[in-house]
Amino acid sequence: AASRLLEEAAGDRLRTAEPPDPLLAAIVAGVSRGTGVAGIAAAVGLGERQLHRRSLAAFGYGPKTLGRVLRLNRALDLARASVPFAEVAATAGYADQAHLAREVRALTGVPLGRLLRGPGGE
Repeated sequence: AASRLLEEAAGDRLRTAEPPDPLLAAIVAGVSRGTGVAGIAAAVGLGERQLHRRSLAAFGYGPKTLGRVLRLNRALDLARASVPFAEVAATAGYADQAHLAREVRALTGVPLGRLLRGPGGE
């Protein structure tokens, strides 16, 4: 019964949702390539402030933070594949393992090892 209600709510939301912003893929691609905010804004035909507002609306944060989150996701994928943390840091674009550790704690609030173990500490 509860799953049915959830399914109906999701269906209702999907039917009434605004279409996705067509620029989002280009914004994510630019951020993923490491393009600066000014370069991304110019490439998608927006001003920097409008780019920031669109990013906030779509992702909940601006393009610089989006870049940090995407880089962290790349790092976590590597770490989950048992790549040593120092190699994870270098491959994902961090200055060193300490930088990776600081960024993980800043973005997630927990140390990298604990984040990888999950909430139950497995």
